[in-house]
Amino acid sequence: MTDTAPHGTVRPGGRTARVRAAVLEAAGDALAEHGFAALDLTQIARAGGVGKTTVYRRWGTPGALAADLLADMAEQSLPRARTGDVATDLRENARLVAGSLTDPRQGRLFKALIAASLCNGQAAEALHRFYAVRIDEWAGCVTDAVARGDLPAGTDARRVVAQVSAPLYYALLNTGEPLTEELADRAAAAALAAARAGAL
Repeated sequence: MTDTAPHGTVRPGGRTARVRAAVLEAAGDALAEHGFAALDLTQIARAGGVGKTTVYRRWGTPGALAADLLADMAEQSLPRARTGDVATDLRENARLVAGSLTDPRQGRLFKALIAASLCNGQAAEALHRFYAVRIDEWAGCVTDAVARGDLPAGTDARRVVAQVSAPLYYALLNTGEPLTEELADRAAAAALAAARAGAL
């Protein structure tokens, strides 16, 4: 899932937190603008106004920096919807994903991180962790629906949530179909229909 908090969010913390925030901001900008190949630690240190030695000591490699960026994005991700209606919750999830992927910065950033994951093991592992965290967060709306009797017992909550976002990523990376609210709503409705039919 890519439902992250607004770009530029400032969180409290000491010097270490400020250094991390500055470096990750610079890394995100570089990734969004130029891709993983542009993730040069010396240039990131300069752009973030941080000492080069600090950056190399803390992160060491572009892959480690990309991994920390994903960890930070997971930390800032918005919590799941809790409307009490699984159809509404899944629709909210789909719209958040579509909104993130069409955001001028976030969309490019995720494309760069996905591309990085194909050639860098650290980035791949971090991307898998990111999506595991987001799927686990949103799976709660499905388990709540099962507990209410709205979905069949034994429904795999994580699979349902993954089914919501899969068509959106397919459109982003393969077909180029516009990521509209209508597409998001259809993805949510299809996942819910499969869950209600016991297919998930």
